[in-house]
Amino acid sequence: MADHTAKSIDDMEAAFGGGLVKARAELGVTSFGVQIVRLPPDYADYPEHDHAADGQEEVYMALSGSGQIEVEGERIDLTPDMLVRVGPDCKRKIFPGSEGLSLIAIGGVPGKAYEASEFTELSAT
Repeated sequence: MADHTAKSIDDMEAAFGGGLVKARAELGVTSFGVQIVRLPPDYADYPEHDHAADGQEEVYMALSGSGQIEVEGERIDLTPDMLVRVGPDCKRKIFPGSEGLSLIAIGGVPGKAYEASEFTELSAT
C-alpha cells in the first residue's frame, strides 16, 4: 500500500495572514521542514535571520512571481530554475519583486532528526 498525500497549496492551512503555508504539517512530513512562503509585491518586512542557534540549513526555490534572496550581502535572483542553499550561520532576507513571490523553503539540521517548530504545526497561532 502506498503512503502518500496530495493537497493543493490553496487548501492548506496558513499563518501570518496567509504568508506561511504549513506544507510540512499538511502533508504529514516528519523528516524535514517544508513550507511555502507567499509575499506580496515589493514587501520589505521579511525578517533578516539566520539559523546559527538551531543549526538548520535551508534550500529555497521560487514557485511563482519574482524576487531575490540576499545571503550575507549577496543578492541572488529567485527563479523556478534556481535552487539556493543557505547554511545555518548565514544571514538571509527575501525581497519579492513587483509581481510578489511564492517560494518553497526546505530545511533541516544536518545529522539530526528533524524537530518541527511549534508555529509550523496545524492550528498553531
